[in-house]
Amino acid sequence: MEAGAEVSAKRTPESVLQRIDGWADAVIKELAGGLTNRTFLVTADSKRGVLKMDDEPRDPPFNRRDVEARIQASANEATLAPAVLYSDEQCYLTQYAEGQVWRPQHLQSSENLDKLGRALRRLHSLPLSGRTFNAPDAARVYLGRIDDHSAARVEECVRIVDSMPSPMNLCLCHNDLVVGNIVDSGEPMFLDWEYACDNDPFFDLATVVAHHAMDEWQVDSLLSAYFDGDWQRWRPQLERQMEVYSALLWLWQAARATGS
Repeated sequence: MEAGAEVSAKRTPESVLQRIDGWADAVIKELAGGLTNRTFLVTADSKRGVLKMDDEPRDPPFNRRDVEARIQASANEATLAPAVLYSDEQCYLTQYAEGQVWRPQHLQSSENLDKLGRALRRLHSLPLSGRTFNAPDAARVYLGRIDDHSAARVEECVRIVDSMPSPMNLCLCHNDLVVGNIVDSGEPMFLDWEYACDNDPFFDLATVVAHHAMDEWQVDSLLSAYFDGDWQRWRPQLERQMEVYSALLWLWQAARATGS
């Protein structure tokens, strides 16, 4: 991985790839769907990669790209993420992850839930990143992009986030575990580490459960795999983090709706 390259908001994918051995003549295809960056599928001979570029270095709750790459490289060593090939503050190139990108129906399989629970336990045992997720700060970033701060739902979401005490048991978390960020070629790997940092492990579990409206059987299957047995005594902690995740998600969606 190369870091510390000269950063310019006017760089092109071609100029970035010129710096990376073996990628100078890559075929470049821009991908749709990036909400906060430009994303490209790049192909050089038999190699495929994903290049992400930002106009400016990112601020929390996002990671800068070089920080994201460092975290993802650690996850790659545990076979939980694709390899990182290049990074600087505003862009990075990762190996293309071959496999099946999950959809909500993949969470209907007991085998998949078992694999996911075990993969999350491995993720949460990786070294800390050194940055702690600050949910109140994230809420206020989203709040700053919402037109009507006085709406009852806005105030309630901010109150929920502010009322959650700081996590006591920090571990490295992905912090955005929706199914579109899970790819499976036999075992799950996680994509898009832009929010990853240290947090309560129940936030990752709550994201999976709340975002996909999982039923009791799904929750029990996932958590039983994660805890290798009985997990019911942890139910209140899961439910608290589900509240926080749902409040942050609502604020994020409201901020996106403003178009800013």
